[in-house]
Amino acid sequence: MKAHQHTIFIALATFIGATQAQAQSSRMEAIGFSHVQITDSFWSPRIDKVTRVTIPVCIDQTEVKTPRIRNFEKVARHAGEKHEGIYFDDSDVYKALEAIAYSLKNHPDKTLEAKADEWIDKIARAQQPDGYLNTYYTLNGLDQRWTDMEKHEDYCAGHLIEAAVAYYNTTGKRRLLDVATRLADHIDVTFRQTGRHWVSGHEEIELALVKLYKTTGNNKYLDLAQWYIEQRGHGYGKGVIWDQWKDPKYCQDDVPVRDQREIEGHAVRAMYLYTGAADVGAAKGDSGYMTAMKHVWEDVIFRNMYITGGIGSSGKNEGFSVDYDLPNHQAYCETCASVGMVLWNQRMNLLTGDAKYIDVLERSLYNGALDGLSLSGDRFFYGNPLAADGNYGRSEWFGTACCPSNIARLVESLGNYIYASSDNAIWVNLFVGSNTTVPLRAGNVQIAQQTAYPWDGTVKITLNPAKAQSFPLYIRIPGWAQGQPVPGNTYHYADGLDSSFRLTLNGAPVKYSVQQGYAVIETKWKKGDVVMLGLPMPVRRIAAIDSVRADQGRVALQRGPLVYCVEQPDNAGKVKSFVVPDDAVFHASYDRSTLGGVVVITSELPVLIPDETKQNIKTVKEPITAIPYFSWDNRGNAEMQVWLPVKIGSVTIRTGNGED
Repeated sequence: MKAHQHTIFIALATFIGATQAQAQSSRMEAIGFSHVQITDSFWSPRIDKVTRVTIPVCIDQTEVKTPRIRNFEKVARHAGEKHEGIYFDDSDVYKALEAIAYSLKNHPDKTLEAKADEWIDKIARAQQPDGYLNTYYTLNGLDQRWTDMEKHEDYCAGHLIEAAVAYYNTTGKRRLLDVATRLADHIDVTFRQTGRHWVSGHEEIELALVKLYKTTGNNKYLDLAQWYIEQRGHGYGKGVIWDQWKDPKYCQDDVPVRDQREIEGHAVRAMYLYTGAADVGAAKGDSGYMTAMKHVWEDVIFRNMYITGGIGSSGKNEGFSVDYDLPNHQAYCETCASVGMVLWNQRMNLLTGDAKYIDVLERSLYNGALDGLSLSGDRFFYGNPLAADGNYGRSEWFGTACCPSNIARLVESLGNYIYASSDNAIWVNLFVGSNTTVPLRAGNVQIAQQTAYPWDGTVKITLNPAKAQSFPLYIRIPGWAQGQPVPGNTYHYADGLDSSFRLTLNGAPVKYSVQQGYAVIETKWKKGDVVMLGLPMPVRRIAAIDSVRADQGRVALQRGPLVYCVEQPDNAGKVKSFVVPDDAVFHASYDRSTLGGVVVITSELPVLIPDETKQNIKTVKEPITAIPYFSWDNRGNAEMQVWLPVKIGSVTIRTGNGED
């Protein structure tokens, strides 16, 4: 056990009834994507790009360039054909279907819907009479099913369930939902109802079963989700992955979930597990899960998260190593792990009503996750390093292709994360141009946002209740706008710039309280009321504590929620040869000609270069340009770094012949 547990975690209050805000937040529910219309100038083009480009790429790879759909067709033919590809490839079909479901809400398309229905028909015809559905074992031998906990049978089932719920919510069509329900029933009969132990090698089904429970109202699926979680940490894990790693920490199976206090193992598996645990804890009112989740969350955020919101520094186990091990060039930071950070932090926010979780969600969304998708929509990052020497770039596809469809479904489902409500309150969590109708106990309230965020910090929120009514409106004030870039003390601002925000109602200052990171306005709202939020967006310098050895003597640049980097195309020969002195002055401006239009940061900084003799070093001030981290490597492979040196000892000098 880590020593910091004894000093940091002295006491944790239960989340049920602890305070009025927490009691209220226990009833918080996210406003679902199907009820939110996005009109945002930043996100709408990206959602459109995923619809027009990324999803067609996923379809082409799924049914033409790889055998994923072909495996379902083989099952239906009953011709004794063998499975092609990797044993978990079915999951990519389901994630693509889930992205399609969200897309059909954002951009209704009969042709795309027909394609989805075609896939669903093939999936349904591949289901076995007892409800089992997995092409790998159906084609290679059903006698071997449910014998190796690592073979992702329930991981695939979880993604099928998520796709089915999303497709039902968008279209109202039940066929895939019925397939998912029969599969969940098969799993329940095979394991929980018979008392057979089973530990999922790759978590995912836990969170999916909670979605199925909420959609069908059948408590059996919630009980099955909890059963899965409770199986962990008792020595039940068996299979190739346990034999390979000799350490159940790899898939979070060393201690029961209630007793887990440290982040460990494979990052994506951990995120999916903890999302499911938070979901079950909320639905069951189980404070034991919440205690564990708070401990683990603090271990992630305080000691194991990159400034980009990326997690999982080690490529060896695609996950975590030791505290503060955050190398930049070797950073793994899988795109799927950042997607998982969005999922988990949303659930933590709904459980506690604390905005700090949305702060982390936003950081991961705009930096660690969005970086995984190219601006063109057809190239992807699997890992997301924070520095590169010009030999790392995006790919058209991957053998293990979890990331492309995962980032596609996240972008298309953005509407899930903007608003939340209880029966008598509304929360604004993300600043995205959008509108929705919130059903409160006293009547419906239409709410709309207009903003140029993340380029600009001005947010206009218009409320139109069906009738005048009183309720609290919670508006998140990001930690980065209140002097704390990230919860905890790992990262801190290295400047003294002002970070005060402004809040008005109908043009006049408004009385508000601050509760758990939200500005709370309580008044009697009427049609046409306008709240204006002004968030400061100076260029900020961020430093890390000395425990993060990779970032000693360096700073990172951030503006609003965006982390910046310097890249070769803007800084020929200077990416690694300049320093950022304390008196550096930075300017931010929107540049339409750069990367499709981004706010760039510019400055004149000391650049170290060899003199004419190549024997001595001279310093010359030259212009330097930084771009948003999510936008790098869209102009070819190039040198890049996020953490910039503040002293000469950290600078690499290029000589005239290209040598260091």
